Amino acid sequence: MRINGNTIFIPGATSGIGLALAERLHEAGNTVIVGGRRRELLGEIAQRKPGIDTIQIDTTDAASIAAAAAEAIARHPELNVLVTMAGIMRLEDWTTPAGFVETAEATVTTNLLGPIRLIGAFIEHLRAQPDATIMTVSSGLAFAPLRVTPTYNATKAAIHMLSESVRLQLAGTSVRVVELEPPSVATDLMAGQRESAFAMPLDEFADEVMQILRDEPDATEVQVERVKFLRYGEARGDYADVVATLNAHDPHAAA
Repeated sequence: MRINGNTIFIPGATSGIGLALAERLHEAGNTVIVGGRRRELLGEIAQRKPGIDTIQIDTTDAASIAAAAAEAIARHPELNVLVTMAGIMRLEDWTTPAGFVETAEATVTTNLLGPIRLIGAFIEHLRAQPDATIMTVSSGLAFAPLRVTPTYNATKAAIHMLSESVRLQLAGTSVRVVELEPPSVATDLMAGQRESAFAMPLDEFADEVMQILRDEPDATEVQVERVKFLRYGEARGDYADVVATLNAHDPHAAA
């Protein structure tokens, strides 16, 4: 993915990683459209960053995704990058149905069905562009599990394999598939995560991602150094130690 000259739609980017990357991508010379559910947050972003466009979208709702895609393409026919950023992360207790079933269903809808529906809404448009990118967002937890978030871990593992598979299908087309693999980042994804000593500072993460995009435009997996501990545990042969360390250090591991 080239670092500038794109028109990029990032749903789920009204805060956290999505917003930090949206701002940096805009500053790097891209047209950026931020999507989100809450009109007031979209209004604040538009006022603070007048060069960034905004579109209301609920990535849990198929009709909303279709409507937002039509609006984005109509307003920005040169749109050539889709970042499937939206996601939720919730604590679960799998010892009782009341502890996980509802949360698990919501997590699958947002984290897995959301990206699938987004890609479905944009794929024909992207294939018509001379140079296009789909950036999926998995997690270090796709490769090593946090005990208290089973469905989050599973959906991110699914996003990783989906990215690998769709990349094979789109080989030879104008559409590249790039997978962003964040470690724990200091955001409000979960309660207490912003203050966690284990989490990577948001600005540090976003700056390193931008540097990777500059230095490695052909990368298929965007990995900051902090995530490689999780990503390559099995390859290094220390997977059990990785899992033990992850669950010992995370503030939610004892929950």
